[in-house]
Amino acid sequence: MNFLFSEYDTPPALPGVKVSLLCRKHCLDQKASIGSFSELLTEGKYLNLRYYFSRCLSLCISLQIVATALCHTDAYTLSGADPEGCFPVILGHEGAGIVESVGEGVTRVKPGDTVIPLYIPQCGECKFCKSPKTNLCQKIRVPQGKGLMPDGTTRFTCKGKQIYHFMGTSTFSEYTVVADISVAKIDPAAPLDKVCLLGCGISTGYGAAVNTAKVEPGSTCAVFGLGGVGLAAIMGCKAAGASRIIGIDIKKNTYAKAKEFGADECISPQDFEKPIQEVLIEMTDGGVDYSFECVGNVGVMRAALEACHKGWGVSVIVGVAAAGQEISTRPFQLVTGRTWKGTAFGGNSSALGMKLIYKM
Repeated sequence: MNFLFSEYDTPPALPGVKVSLLCRKHCLDQKASIGSFSELLTEGKYLNLRYYFSRCLSLCISLQIVATALCHTDAYTLSGADPEGCFPVILGHEGAGIVESVGEGVTRVKPGDTVIPLYIPQCGECKFCKSPKTNLCQKIRVPQGKGLMPDGTTRFTCKGKQIYHFMGTSTFSEYTVVADISVAKIDPAAPLDKVCLLGCGISTGYGAAVNTAKVEPGSTCAVFGLGGVGLAAIMGCKAAGASRIIGIDIKKNTYAKAKEFGADECISPQDFEKPIQEVLIEMTDGGVDYSFECVGNVGVMRAALEACHKGWGVSVIVGVAAAGQEISTRPFQLVTGRTWKGTAFGGNSSALGMKLIYKM
């Protein structure tokens, strides 16, 4: 794996620039496999990098990142499968930190506040924010998708070259800059090494159950994929009062943890000769009431839908599939009453939803 920036050079001519020792291992100039990325992390190999970040201008906030977690989406982008992937980039979007400074016009937070960066902002002004039907604020979606700040620039540079932002957050850095609408203020006493997970995985899985699917008490649920997001979906189903939760994963070493989080039983598709959806239909007298695909595999998405009960079953796609992938099923599955839905950030209206989940 090659790294583009190994030392720092003369500070660029940008206002408010400061030198920081940042981004151990994550500012990459080329695509790498998920396996090699994971290996780099698990072996504890860090590359010390120095680069510059420009302090916030108007309507921006600079943050000191105290804790950050690794989400599969970071590795997914690094693999090259993400159509919006830009390189070189500082990855990371599950973080928590302290407001270091604010730009002109910022009123939501002040220096010293404890916050979680949001990859889905909440401006409160666009038609998406004003609609109770979605959490997909579009205020800064276009520049964010290009790895840029709302004004079309980046706040990171090294050796005279720009470094792109990731999902509007770039939390794999000791300091980062975000839009003022891209943070949620939280309790300063919160353990940041734990609540950083609210920046994506926990909020996404939990919200998929309580917000998107709206799981009802006494229902039967199936969760496909027992990673962090799947475990959070199980938590959401349990909190909503589901009477039976079935975890599905080919990795049996995930089962014990899934049961700690609320799963009643766990099964592997590899233990059956028939498709897993048929197995689930037999296990549940016609199918589950709710299913959640937390893998990002289009084949599993189909299985999750077809495992739902005729007439009322709801399946929620939570995982992100690779670029160009398409989902398919027989139209009769939908004609006979099943509903296929998707969710981003668990349907949470970012700032408010974050606070509600934190309180839980």
